[in-house]
Amino acid sequence: MATQAALGKKAIAAKDYDEAIKQFTLALKSSPTSPDYLIQRSTAYQRAQKHAEALEDAEQAVMNAQKRAKRELIIESQFRRGCALYSLERYGDAEFVFNLVKNLNKEHKMAGMWVNKTETALKALPADDERRRCTVKETPDVEAGSEAGSSTNDTSTSTTNGTSPATPASAAAPVAALQQTPADKIRYDWYQNSSSVYFTLLAKGVPKEKAQVDITERSLSISFPLITGSSYDLTLDPLFAAVKPADCITRVMPTKVEIVLAKATPGQKWSVLESSEPVAAKADSVAGAEDGKSDDATKHAIFTDTTAKATAPAYPTSSKNGPKDWDKITKDLGKSTATDGKKASLEDDDDYEGGDEANHFFKKLFKGASPEVQRAMMKSYTESNGTALSTNWNEVSKGPVETAPPDGMEAKQWP
Repeated sequence: MATQAALGKKAIAAKDYDEAIKQFTLALKSSPTSPDYLIQRSTAYQRAQKHAEALEDAEQAVMNAQKRAKRELIIESQFRRGCALYSLERYGDAEFVFNLVKNLNKEHKMAGMWVNKTETALKALPADDERRRCTVKETPDVEAGSEAGSSTNDTSTSTTNGTSPATPASAAAPVAALQQTPADKIRYDWYQNSSSVYFTLLAKGVPKEKAQVDITERSLSISFPLITGSSYDLTLDPLFAAVKPADCITRVMPTKVEIVLAKATPGQKWSVLESSEPVAAKADSVAGAEDGKSDDATKHAIFTDTTAKATAPAYPTSSKNGPKDWDKITKDLGKSTATDGKKASLEDDDDYEGGDEANHFFKKLFKGASPEVQRAMMKSYTESNGTALSTNWNEVSKGPVETAPPDGMEAKQWP
C-alpha cells in the first residue's frame, strides 16, 4: 500500500531499518511483485547488515522489473543486487553486476565508484581465491514473484471469480512436480565470507512443507521426497569447522535450497566444505572417562588442556601479530635463565662487574620480582622500544605502552 511504502521510505531516511523492513513487507502483501517495494526493502535489509535477505529481494526485483520491461527499475534493482553481492564478499559476481549497471546507464551516479571499489577488492585477493568466481547471470536464477514475501502464499488462497481456493492449489501441484530436478542431476555449491558459509542446493521443485534440514555444530543434512516415490538425502558430516546452529538460516525456494551457516569462529577460512578428518577424538576421550576406562593421566591431560585454553590471557596490544601472552613470555624467560648455570651464578653475585651494568641490574630486578611485576616489566620495556620500564601491571595492562624518547630526541621507524 502507498501509505505503508511512504512510512517505509521515512523510516529509511530516519535510519530505522527494522521499521522500514516491516512497512515494506506490509506493502508487499498488497503488491507482491512491485519492483520498487522490493528495491526499497532490499536497501533496508542491506543497511541493517542482512545481506542475504537484501540479495534475495534485489533478485526478485530484477525479475519483476524485467517482466514489466521497466528500464529504470531494472537498472536500480541490478544495482541493489550488486551491493548485496559485494557485502557478501562475492566480488567476482559483484563486478559482473556493477558492469551491467554501467552498461545500461553510463551516467549512473554510483556504478562507476562501485566498479572501482570491486576491482580494488579483487586485486587484494589471491589468484585462486573463490571470491573471484563469477557465478551469476544477467537474469537471476529465481522465479519472478515466487519469493516476494509471505504474501505469495496469502494471495494464492484468495477466491478468484468465485473459484474455491483449493482449485488453483491442486492445479499447481502437478506443475511443481513436473519441474522437480531428478536426483542424479541435483548438485550443490558454496561460498563464504568472514562470518558465514553460504550453501546452495541446486534442486527445483523441493516441497517446502516436507523438506527437512537438520543442522548441528559439525553436520548438515537435507532430506525431501522425490516424485519417483523415493527420497533425496544429503549429509555433510563433519563440516570443516563448527557452526552456530541457532544462528543458521534456511530458505526453500522453487529453484533451490539456500542455507546460511553461521561460523562459530568468525574470520576462519574454510578450505573445504566437508572435512575428511573425524571429530570423534574428544568424544571418545569423554566416553572412555564415563566408562571408567581412562586413567588418571588422561583425565588430568583433558582437564589441563581445557583450562589452559580457557584462562590464557590476551592483553590489549597494537601488534600486527595479535595479542601477546605475557605470562608465557616471562615463564620462558625464567626457564632460560634458570637453565643457564653460568648466567645464574653471575646474577647472584653482588660484586659482578662484567658486561652492561644496566642490563645486569634489570636482570636482577626481574628475577626477584613477582610474576605480575615481571609481566609489567616485559610488556612496558618491549612495547616502548626500551624507553619505558614499569612494574605496575594494572596500569600497563590497559593498553600498549607508547615509546617515550628522552628530551631532545625523536623516535623514528627503522627503515
